[in-house]
Amino acid sequence: MSPALAGIVLGVLMAFGFARLLAGFLFGVTPRDPVVFVSVPLLLTAVALFSAVIPALRATRISPAAALRHD
Repeated sequence: MSPALAGIVLGVLMAFGFARLLAGFLFGVTPRDPVVFVSVPLLLTAVALFSAVIPALRATRISPAAALRHD
């Protein structure tokens, strides 16, 4: 989750910085719309968390001794 969160924070900061430059590409949204700047990072965090939880749950079901013997 650390790389995902770092990327999300960096992306939000860059998006906030480039908002005026990219204002011509936005339709129906102001360049610094607070709803967008809150909802998109939350959605990306949820997706990253969901994608990390599934393999972690599978890994907890395997005994460490069995995993070492298998390799």
